[in-house]
Amino acid sequence: MIPGKYRSVSGRAANNVNCGLHLVIQTSSLPEKSKVEFKLNKETPSFSGRLLQHDLERNYSSRQGDHIHLASSSMPSFPILQRSSEEKILYSDRLTLERQKLTVCPIIDGEEHLRLLNFQHNFITRIQNISNLQRLIFLDLYDNQIEEISGLSTLRSLRVLLLGKNRIKRISNLENLKSLDVLDLHGNQITKIENVSHLCDLRVLNLARNLLSHVDNLSGLDSLTELNLRHNQITFVRDVDNLPCLQRLFLSFNNISTFESVCCLADSSSLSDITFDGNPIAQESWYKHTILQNMMQLRQLDMKRVTEEERRIASVVAKKEEEKKRESHKQSLLKEKKRLTINNVARKWDLQQNRIPNIAPNQDRKVSDSPQDPSQLHGSTVSAFPEETGSLDSGLNNTLQGLSVTDTHLVEVDGDTLSLYGSGALESLDRNWSVQTAGMVTTVSFTFIEFDEIVQVLPKLKIKFPNSLHLKFKETNLVMLQQFNALAQLRRVDQLTIDPQGNPVVNFTLWKYYVLFRLSHFSMQKINGTEVTQNDMIMAERLFGILAHVASSELPQYRLISILGDVRKKQFRYLLETKGKKPGLVNEENSDSKRLVGENTNRATLNYTTRDFYNERLEEIKEKKKFCKMYMEDLVKEATEINMKNEALQKLWPQMFIELVRDAVIEIRNKNSYMKLCLQQITDQK
Repeated sequence: MIPGKYRSVSGRAANNVNCGLHLVIQTSSLPEKSKVEFKLNKETPSFSGRLLQHDLERNYSSRQGDHIHLASSSMPSFPILQRSSEEKILYSDRLTLERQKLTVCPIIDGEEHLRLLNFQHNFITRIQNISNLQRLIFLDLYDNQIEEISGLSTLRSLRVLLLGKNRIKRISNLENLKSLDVLDLHGNQITKIENVSHLCDLRVLNLARNLLSHVDNLSGLDSLTELNLRHNQITFVRDVDNLPCLQRLFLSFNNISTFESVCCLADSSSLSDITFDGNPIAQESWYKHTILQNMMQLRQLDMKRVTEEERRIASVVAKKEEEKKRESHKQSLLKEKKRLTINNVARKWDLQQNRIPNIAPNQDRKVSDSPQDPSQLHGSTVSAFPEETGSLDSGLNNTLQGLSVTDTHLVEVDGDTLSLYGSGALESLDRNWSVQTAGMVTTVSFTFIEFDEIVQVLPKLKIKFPNSLHLKFKETNLVMLQQFNALAQLRRVDQLTIDPQGNPVVNFTLWKYYVLFRLSHFSMQKINGTEVTQNDMIMAERLFGILAHVASSELPQYRLISILGDVRKKQFRYLLETKGKKPGLVNEENSDSKRLVGENTNRATLNYTTRDFYNERLEEIKEKKKFCKMYMEDLVKEATEINMKNEALQKLWPQMFIELVRDAVIEIRNKNSYMKLCLQQITDQK
């Protein structure tokens, strides 16, 4: 093609939306004779913007304008087209009526051989008066005011239909145009793709600058090679993977924000050129890598050639993104199961506290869906859920299906915090925690667990998690100050958080001071997030110091020793041994030590016995009482029998004594006979 010898009849449309439609007029070198050639190019153009070429002369439209006469017809409002016989002979197969200020299509008689008809840049509102042009191949109605596609049912030979920049709102009445090769509907008001499935020979479809919000209903367009959807409002794309010949797809300047909304494009084996520029998705960091990874057949992306290096980088980045996505998806599932489990634990707790009616009896049943071993996830989160196995999809689906509404306890390690939900979670303290995980835990949170049950595992907590410094209690039934005494057995507590929810003890005005007094050996730093001051410690001592003194003074020594631990017993004995010595014999330092030891010992008498332990002790005491009672009854019975025998002996003894004396006198009355008898008995014994 020679520069300077072409002008575009539909140039404005091409410039505005780059629709790729060109009507080219070629000037002949001979001024007197004009050679006209009309050609429909079915081959793929050399560049994406050129779809169709028509070789006509440059002065074609001007010469036609000189010889065309529009006469008034007998029919109202329809002019009649009249051309000279020379014009008909010279341009028998084409007619250009652009920029004629037409408001209707004129009546065209005697032009049955027309193959090209151009009505560009007029004011036509309806397609009519062309049904007799049954040989028409090319119809250009660009830049008019047409609101409906109509009047084309007899044009069965039509190959190119240009209706860009009109007012069309719906694709319709194309049923008989089965030979259509190019359909240009850009710049209209179309909201839906429809009624095109029968156009099996259509190669080019231009729907740029319309009001489309989605792409579908493309089945049947088996010959479509180019689809232009620029400047719409498209959010998702479907059915494009069913177009076997589609090579170029232009989706620039729409509202596509995720790859999932256009994922069907990855299944297209013929697509080689695509554009997404001007969409939200093109602003994402993963955009290019994801597109290239999922659409390996692409040769151009956003009008730029795709290199092998870009494909390699895209593959690496896409794998990393996929791993990140897997992890994110997995964490979302874990969070969801955590939420469900905590809800179930809360419901069970409410049932136990008689707060709600028991509408789900099976929820009181424990299930073993909790983890068998604590596991760490990237060093930040350890959740009490089974690990997924197998592929991503099957694993995630199985996990989703396994979100049971009957899980009744949860163990979670998040950073340095160990969270226990439900009484069943206390069993986790018996597991073999790794040294790294156990050493990392500094905060232990108890939720929906009876405080009396927590007391029983405090010795294990001290051993398993030696660095725990912060205890949190929420919904644990802390109802009296005495319960805080149980915390004294821990190794160390720097912070204590008692949530008002489910812990009525915080309604007591002096509860914080009691905690500071009873746990003074921990030198606590914060209670419920508030710093502990020296004045707080002094006030605690003033309020409760006398209480500890009275408690230790009134207890018998044996009872006091039974309450204290081994270390405290030694301290207490030390106090007893030094008690009564003259003050001068003990230096001032030892006096301070004794005072401190005495204070700690006094506090140690303020202990707490859980209800279960108290009940066990009651049962034990009952058993002991029963045993003692039986033992005493046996002793009394035996003593009674002995006394009765003694009384009987006292009554029989006088007579027995008389009989003994009588028998003795009788035996020794004959001395010789008695001696012989005795000797005989001695002999027999030998």
